[in-house]
Amino acid sequence: MLYLVASIVLSVMLLLNFRLFPRFGVNTLQAIVFNYPVCFLTGYLLMPAGQTFSLDFGQTWTWMAFALGVGFIVTFLLSGASTQRSGITATSLANNLSLVIPVAFSLLVLGGGKVFDGFNYLGILLALVAVGLSTYQTPEPGQATTQAKTNALWLPIGVFLMSGLTNTIINYMNVRYITEPGRTVPVTLTMVLGAIVAGAVLLGVRLAQGKERVESRNVLAAFTLGVPNFLSFYTLVMALTAFGGNGAFVYPLYNIGVILVAALMAALFFGEKLSGINRLGLGLAVLAIGLISWQELSGLFA
Repeated sequence: MLYLVASIVLSVMLLLNFRLFPRFGVNTLQAIVFNYPVCFLTGYLLMPAGQTFSLDFGQTWTWMAFALGVGFIVTFLLSGASTQRSGITATSLANNLSLVIPVAFSLLVLGGGKVFDGFNYLGILLALVAVGLSTYQTPEPGQATTQAKTNALWLPIGVFLMSGLTNTIINYMNVRYITEPGRTVPVTLTMVLGAIVAGAVLLGVRLAQGKERVESRNVLAAFTLGVPNFLSFYTLVMALTAFGGNGAFVYPLYNIGVILVAALMAALFFGEKLSGINRLGLGLAVLAIGLISWQELSGLFA
């Protein structure tokens, strides 16, 4: 449970970074591209003593991990485009509701870990409702209420599919290939290398087109983003390992936990207010967490 809590806190730190970037004139795209080398360095330093890192393209998991790193960049690009063209609400809902993909895969395909009962299934259902209500935003006066144009409708769908796909692959790799904690860092570093390559190509093209100009503040921001970025992912993988690869248990708790803590931080440090619907969603989130993990919670008081 400690790894899960750490992953939630570190993930919220990423959101706080993104929230602060505009105040300091940081280019978010460059910060994300440069954060991956920082991620790699952080992971390399965390590698267990006596263990070395090398790429073995003869292994299936190497290609999967490398492609998954590319998926990280693609998901980010889709999220950025979707936020600009389809709105923050649609993008947030698509990203958070994507948890149904790894949950369904874990229950129907992997079938590992915890045996779910009726309360657990009810908790998962309420978690989905809570995510939607917690991220719902009432349209501002004068804001268009019609559906987004057809050419932009695919963007939230892309965010939903890519985010769900990457989390599902992570869970699958955790069950099939990261069966020992000592292998977590090497596999994760391979994913990060994939993201570094994809990011370098992306930024290189934009620099060649004259659409980007590298500034020192963006490189510095990569450190405040890269360290918690790697650690949030690392602790999430460790949480999956600790719970026997049971994504059906870990991912709902992780997603709801990030929403709750982020909402608290937003209210305390940025003065963001929640609507009545948002508060209802947060309440359902707490109830969902209790139902999903009632066996573990009851064990704490036994």
